[in-house]
Amino acid sequence: MTEALIQASSLTKHYPVPRQKLFEKRHMLRAVDGVSFRIAEGEIFGLVGESGCGKSTTGQLLVQLVKQTGGELFYQGRNISELSDGEMKSLRRDIQIVFQDPYSSLNPKKTIGWILEEPLIIHRIGDKRSRRKIVAETLEQVGLDPSYAGRYPHELSGGQRQRVGIAAALVLTPRFIVIDEAVSALDVSVQSQILNLLKELQQKRGLTYLFISHDLNVVEYISDRVGVMYLGKMVEIFTVGEAGDGPLHPYTRALFSSIPDVKMKRERVTLQGEVPSPIHPPGGCAFHPRCPLATDKCRVTAPELRRVAAGHEVSCHLYEEANDTP
Repeated sequence: MTEALIQASSLTKHYPVPRQKLFEKRHMLRAVDGVSFRIAEGEIFGLVGESGCGKSTTGQLLVQLVKQTGGELFYQGRNISELSDGEMKSLRRDIQIVFQDPYSSLNPKKTIGWILEEPLIIHRIGDKRSRRKIVAETLEQVGLDPSYAGRYPHELSGGQRQRVGIAAALVLTPRFIVIDEAVSALDVSVQSQILNLLKELQQKRGLTYLFISHDLNVVEYISDRVGVMYLGKMVEIFTVGEAGDGPLHPYTRALFSSIPDVKMKRERVTLQGEVPSPIHPPGGCAFHPRCPLATDKCRVTAPELRRVAAGHEVSCHLYEEANDTP
């Protein structure tokens, strides 16, 4: 595999839960609980899982919008997890994020031109004339006329606003972008346009994406590899398409069995029960209360995320023998 552009090592984010009673023990919400993965340069790495599994928090950790409780984060081999805000400023040009909601992620009181030019001013890029040229070129690259620079967010449709959100991430010419549920609030027809735009930009600019979504069809379409999270943990990482063997973990199989496929009939796997609380996660494997294949070992011992094939890692006791094979 190509050298990793960004790598998370045992990345953890815990939030303290307010005490209900004065003498009650303080609990922690384990939003992200020891996640490790790497993203190669030029790769689109999809991240999926049920609501509340820690996908968005993981994305925010990778761009350091929130600081980790534990673990380390590397960008181009450099440990950036302990950098100060001032030290991170120089990396902001390389690492950007596109947020989920195009309605709230743009300042409603500012024009599109101001929104796109402000990062250039902060990073002291060019003079006023050259900055406006960059803004116009970036708008064209996301499929908008340069005249949109004079408009306000409320004058744009949802799809147009999301294009502006993408332009805001692109204007500093980054190498790595976290795309957090960027198409979930859009109509299906607009979703396909934005997805095709993202793929086109990725190929033209050689970008690397962490693509976060709960829509499995979307992730399967756009991603090179997929990471699957459950209750704050990474349970599987696999390659999409003919190059991969497909999902192995019981949870991943259940998720992807729900995707309609006209070429092949997938056996539908229905999960029983609800996702446990991230404040009081179960012992052993976090998935064992809902897993039809769970054993006594699953209830006691948490499995590690281990390699089973090239580009394929699984956190499941069922595959430990394969993992131990040289």
